[in-house]
Amino acid sequence: MTTASKYLPKIHFHPILLVFFFISFLTGTFVEMTVILLIVLIHELGHFTMAKRFDWRIGVIMLWVFGGVMKTDEHGTKPIVEETLVTIAGPLQHVLIYAGIFALSYSGLVPTSFIDIMLYYNTVILLFNLLPVWPLDGGKLLFLFLARFLPYKRAYHIIILFSMTLAVIFLTVQLILPSFTLSTFLIALFLFMESQSEWKQRQYVFMRFLLKRFEKKPIVLKNQPLYVSPDSSLMSVFSAFNQEKKHTIYVTNKLGKHTVLEEDECLNAYFKEKKYHLSVGEIAENSA
Repeated sequence: MTTASKYLPKIHFHPILLVFFFISFLTGTFVEMTVILLIVLIHELGHFTMAKRFDWRIGVIMLWVFGGVMKTDEHGTKPIVEETLVTIAGPLQHVLIYAGIFALSYSGLVPTSFIDIMLYYNTVILLFNLLPVWPLDGGKLLFLFLARFLPYKRAYHIIILFSMTLAVIFLTVQLILPSFTLSTFLIALFLFMESQSEWKQRQYVFMRFLLKRFEKKPIVLKNQPLYVSPDSSLMSVFSAFNQEKKHTIYVTNKLGKHTVLEEDECLNAYFKEKKYHLSVGEIAENSA
């Protein structure tokens, strides 16, 4: 890995961004589009810098209108506080942008009209990214909040389904209202497609969460017991795992008698011993 590739992100442009650039040429709004792209880039560099601070593995930064996505496999495998800091690092860049805009306004070197454009789009992009829709920062923050109280899998499914529902509502409203704008429609469509793509990958995301838990000790803030029936599958037990909790599993038979398993035993049975089809009761019997 070269020094440049280590400290500088790989940046890709989403096809929808190229569409917006083409529209900006036709409508004479190229300057506004350039301002938007610069603000989005600074926003994503905030995420990138904080993620590198925590030594995250980062693929590329995908830029699109009013936002971007930093591709990484670290979500769901790091402490919630760490993921929260990486997520809010993007919106915090807008505070620095505001400071820079006000400094330029007092310098007298930049026309007032251009200052107004930068203020407007900095505010719009900030508020847009705080919407509770995946993959926006607001959606990720909502997911991290849910993950503190709900099993990881359930929290993830809730935020993706919620995001798809909101995107469909946005699309419907745009089609119904007389004030239809192509740009807003394309953004809503993009959000829906991103959420739909994430939903299709939900099993992969959950398996990544389990593999990371199997390969290394998770951050544990609390021990939470799980009570399951002997005929429960390993995957159903895993579906109750919380991101920052360690689980002791109590296999309870019809007479109320408990057999105790640690989560490491279940993960080891699944990933190392390949006992996919055994119930948790059978795993308990084999370990006794």
